[in-house]
Amino acid sequence: MSDSWKQSIHAFLEKAGSASPTPGGGSVAALAAALGASMGSMVTRLTTGNKYEDVQVDMSFITGQMAGAVSACEAVMLEDIESFGEFMRVLALPRTTEEERELRKKALSGAAVRAAEVPLGLMVLCHELLLLLHDAVMKVNRNVISDWGIAALMLEAAIQSAWLTVEINLSSIQDLAAAARIREQGEAFELAGAKLKAEILTAVRSRL
Repeated sequence: MSDSWKQSIHAFLEKAGSASPTPGGGSVAALAAALGASMGSMVTRLTTGNKYEDVQVDMSFITGQMAGAVSACEAVMLEDIESFGEFMRVLALPRTTEEERELRKKALSGAAVRAAEVPLGLMVLCHELLLLLHDAVMKVNRNVISDWGIAALMLEAAIQSAWLTVEINLSSIQDLAAAARIREQGEAFELAGAKLKAEILTAVRSRL
């Protein structure tokens, strides 16, 4: 487990609120996603007993997926911090001559692609988790159904946050085809996430 992941919530919030550029939006999105996955796991672990015997296979599968997602979010946070550091190093490259400026521009484009693809990967992960929440919303323990809704809210918030992190990097990508591909994927996941969240919450409220 990384040092960034092991720090207390208080330490994370202090650092996030400081003048340090990291942890930034991408890291906050990863943390939000991890919190959402944790809530999902809690609900499935509480969906036990004779009453829920018929859905135990589903609950065990979802629990495993949510636990794996928390670990994946840790990796995303580290990658986000590393990609931002790379971007800042590229920004500091010399640009005195035309050759230096051209090399810097190309390097900046490559760094921007990575900086966009990391949060895009988080959007993909959150979308997969929202699909699990959507499919199981009528199966989980009704006594903790509000937490299932909170899981959906956190995961969709992570998608929206990650999308903004993607968008800010698009203008620095010289490869227009790559930029178009990333934008198309991001927009699709943003819309799908919002739709899934709304449908999950409607189902959740029907069980309150």
